[in-house]
Amino acid sequence: MKGRVRIVLKRSLIGTTEDQRAAVRTLGLRRVGQSVVRTWSPGVAGLIRKIHHLVAVEPVEEGEDAATAG
Repeated sequence: MKGRVRIVLKRSLIGTTEDQRAAVRTLGLRRVGQSVVRTWSPGVAGLIRKIHHLVAVEPVEEGEDAATAG
């Protein structure tokens, strides 16, 4: 996967480990339903892999505005 991805926090952090909470904070997510757009990199991939059960990830089209990330 290349380019940019939208990451949406789908589940609560209740009952998660501290390193999973840190991964969510590092990605810039604060509350359920919030989304952020990040450039795909090995670091972002590792964070997503750690919290894959809490988030939804979708590619962002080239012409799509990052301001619509919600």
